[in-house]
Amino acid sequence: MIGRVRTAFSTIVFFSAAALLAASPALAEKVGNVDVDWLGNDVVIEAFADPEVEGVTCHVAYFERGIIDRLQNGNWFEDPSNSSIACRQTGPIVLGDIDRSDEGESVFSERRSIIWKSLSVKRIFDTTNQTLIYVAHAREVQNGSAKMSISTVPLFQN
Repeated sequence: MIGRVRTAFSTIVFFSAAALLAASPALAEKVGNVDVDWLGNDVVIEAFADPEVEGVTCHVAYFERGIIDRLQNGNWFEDPSNSSIACRQTGPIVLGDIDRSDEGESVFSERRSIIWKSLSVKRIFDTTNQTLIYVAHAREVQNGSAKMSISTVPLFQN
């Protein structure tokens, strides 16, 4: 019974996430899944290519609550804000028309709740050090979050 409920819930979440991701700057591919307990909670690892910088791939890991955890805690539509990011050069780097301001630009976004919260990745170009900076952070409508992770990709030439 729980298996069927989890499958149905996963299907609903998948199609909802797919619809929401269609509007995001980059699409991620699920490349890993680590079971962390018997409640069905997982650490999900996704990969996405920077849409404006050819040759850079980022991997984002985040916590996804299982159906049993959702049933026990009653918070059906939200996952924790915690995330981690690692970006690396995976080919020759070709900079596209990127935002070079200190605000940078969003390169990835994924909902972590139905309305209030999302996981966002911004790219900032450090001109002085010729480095791309990727910051993964929780974005919330009402309260900002101090939970973040950072990764850098140097643009040095051999």
